Amino acid sequence: MSSMEKIIDESVQGSSLSLENKNTNSRKLYIESYGCAMNFSDSEIVASILANEGFNTTKNLEEADLVLVNTCSIREKAELTVRKRLEKFNAIKKHRPHLKVGVLGCMAERLKSKLLEEEKIVDMVVGPDAYKDLPNLIQEVDAGRDAVNVVLSKEETYGDISPVRLQTNGVSALVSITRGCDNMCTFCVVPFTRGRERSRDPQSILEEVNDLWDKGYKEITLLGQNVDSYLWYGGGLKKDFVKATEMEKATSVDFSNLLQKVAEAQPRMRIRFSTSNPQDMTLDVVRTMAKYDNICNHIHLPVQSGSNRILKEMNRLHTIEEYFELIDNVRKIIPDCAISQDMISGFPTENEEDHQATLAALKYVKYDFGYMYLYSERPGTMAARKLEDDIPMKVKQRRLAEIIALQREHCKFRTEEHLGNIEEVLIEGTSKKSESQWMGRNPQNTVVVFPKENYKVGDFVNVKINECTSATLIGEALEYSTN
Repeated sequence: MSSMEKIIDESVQGSSLSLENKNTNSRKLYIESYGCAMNFSDSEIVASILANEGFNTTKNLEEADLVLVNTCSIREKAELTVRKRLEKFNAIKKHRPHLKVGVLGCMAERLKSKLLEEEKIVDMVVGPDAYKDLPNLIQEVDAGRDAVNVVLSKEETYGDISPVRLQTNGVSALVSITRGCDNMCTFCVVPFTRGRERSRDPQSILEEVNDLWDKGYKEITLLGQNVDSYLWYGGGLKKDFVKATEMEKATSVDFSNLLQKVAEAQPRMRIRFSTSNPQDMTLDVVRTMAKYDNICNHIHLPVQSGSNRILKEMNRLHTIEEYFELIDNVRKIIPDCAISQDMISGFPTENEEDHQATLAALKYVKYDFGYMYLYSERPGTMAARKLEDDIPMKVKQRRLAEIIALQREHCKFRTEEHLGNIEEVLIEGTSKKSESQWMGRNPQNTVVVFPKENYKVGDFVNVKINECTSATLIGEALEYSTN
């Protein structure tokens, strides 16, 4: 699979995580994470909680005492991948009966006790808001009893836990700022698996960002199911903000305020964020991006469909015209801002006119890159309850192929715009294709490769862009950046 295909056609990411051994810990924890960046961030929280319970994480599955799989339910493919992994763990457990296996995350919350019944390998099922209960659940498992906690919280943000940084290059880190989602898109399970929106205390976010800088990190991504819904007024659900006191409302912090606070707290640290929602993103956020050089010029802005009829069926609370207006305003304020998308092909009732409207939307925006998928019916969602999955698979696949082909053209169009530019690149590691080259990203989140010379991981380097593919910029380093 090419780099471009990985960017636009990969729906599940898996990763095993590792941590340097601590002398005081004797049990071994192996974690695999699948799906969105929030799951990877959650795995770092889990590792931190269990480090205090005597567990070191390990990359070696064969030496693990506890295996945890942090799961995704957003698409059927993700769940199928997890089930295959559970089969592998079952084979290992036959030879190592002391091994305990737990399922975390959205799939755990959605399927609950069914995982214990259907997957005999599973000893423990823990939902996204119940990770602080892991010590108690492990005690239950150690005593030979199955353990389940999938209770959704109205308060939990894990803001008081310092995540253990795993699967890291020591350069970039995830910082969670919100949990849950109030936007009831009919295709999405997130509101049911992660609960209502609540935001983290901005002071705890700033403390985490400052600590990361002190530890040598150069870039953070502020993370949430919908970062534009961030709203801190002293705690509580976003939906309850209407009940807040006048003082709470006057001193509240929204996402644009938070971006400003983080940018000013660490002016030499790069700041990214994900994911945005068109109906919630304000131009205040875009203006804040434009004001601070250390906020990267990239917005991931899922559109899902170019058809107003399908957007309404999806319960996306914006029209395509409103979406285009937002795009136009972003480009007026930040002309070089990269914009990426999510797109669903074959949503129930989608006809050829709807599909052509999606292609027209792609042509209008010309996204820098995107993530495109076939519609996957998720049990429990409004679409699954109210709409028949009536688009034949061959039609879905043909439409998706047309979307991907057009996006590939636009990716090349956008990378070619960088030719001849001198751009600041943060070195993240060695290129996967050549040991003699570094790989990093520019502010637009585009991968850049260039000869190693005397630079090192974590350096900001000015690179002249000489060549490109549809996914990668190729250049030569000129000098260290002044960042």
